Amino acid sequence: MKTIITIAASVIALGCNAQQALWGTSVVVSPEINSDNTVTFRLAAPNAKTVQVTGDFLPPQKIKTPHGEFDAPGVADLEQKDGMWQFTTSGALDPELYSYTFLVDGLKITDPSNVYQLRDVTSVTNIFIIDGATADYYKVKKVPHGSVSKVWYHSPSLGMDRRLTVYTPAGYEKGDKNYPVFYLLHGMGGDENAWTELGRAAQILDNMIAEGKAEPMIVVMPNGNADLEAAPGESSLGFAQPTIQLPKTMDGSFETHFPEVVEFIDSNYRTKTEKHSRAIAGLSMGGFHSMQISKEYPDMFDYVGLFSAAILPKEGSESPVYANFEDKLKTQFDKKPALYWIGIGETDFLYKANEEYRKLLDRNGYKYIYHESPEGHIWKNWRMYLIEFVPQLFK
Repeated sequence: MKTIITIAASVIALGCNAQQALWGTSVVVSPEINSDNTVTFRLAAPNAKTVQVTGDFLPPQKIKTPHGEFDAPGVADLEQKDGMWQFTTSGALDPELYSYTFLVDGLKITDPSNVYQLRDVTSVTNIFIIDGATADYYKVKKVPHGSVSKVWYHSPSLGMDRRLTVYTPAGYEKGDKNYPVFYLLHGMGGDENAWTELGRAAQILDNMIAEGKAEPMIVVMPNGNADLEAAPGESSLGFAQPTIQLPKTMDGSFETHFPEVVEFIDSNYRTKTEKHSRAIAGLSMGGFHSMQISKEYPDMFDYVGLFSAAILPKEGSESPVYANFEDKLKTQFDKKPALYWIGIGETDFLYKANEEYRKLLDRNGYKYIYHESPEGHIWKNWRMYLIEFVPQLFK
């Protein structure tokens, strides 16, 4: 009998270990959004010597790299009392989606009390939202919801099956209507998940369409890294380490193969296929791709958005895509695109390049809309640019 009881106890113990996640609930509240929109961060670390929080809710700090000076998230010190470290922002935070991590004796960790996290290339951070203003577009509201699908297609030019993310508006599955298509591109090191996860694109589209501020549309978010099948951890490469140092980056490969993406979408979705029913935009590398693709295929897109766009091709690239740039640009603008939109942050490391590009457009009398925002090369700006850009499409 004693043996049976011992075995039973062991089985229960093993079951508890297997189900450990069920019992690992944190008793520490962090972050706590206070009634005045200040935010308190807490971390139980009784043996730590220093604890700091770093995130985009703090004033940015300048860092110097071999490639120039860049804005980085600010850092603030937490104070300890009885093993609990705590920091409260000195003032109310503006409505926005923010990201942060902790630094414990110099080691970066995520907040163990906050299960909400995102990956941006190799960085994993916690997130929280301060309600109000444009941040309300990032939330799931009680409105009709579109669908987000992960779809595979074959690329003959790249010699592989590749994945893209497709947003279809509410009601798409039940109707027979054809829709305009918006191709939305990510930055270097990003992937086909970036705009739905970091950019909150599905929530933004749902909410703006529900308010009548945006036309119902299909949004296609391809993987802009021509050497990859899909996002890290979701391809045949397995759990390979994410990196921005990828082959075929801004060398013309992605631009050359892009008509295959358009053909796949038009063949598998109910789309409007005329130029006036297509838009393309992207951030950073995706802005570069949008600029190059739209001038390379001037009859394909009537709406173009450059969000903090890289302007110059990769050094040493000899792709024909980048040859005769000004002649191709003239052909594009002679066809009078319905919208050519440029947005950049005033401290963005690509600001000067964008300023030079706008001078080129101005010298030639090419019409565009320009939006300059505070801060730099950050998702906060790109989400805002998407909110500014989408209502101007397909009018």
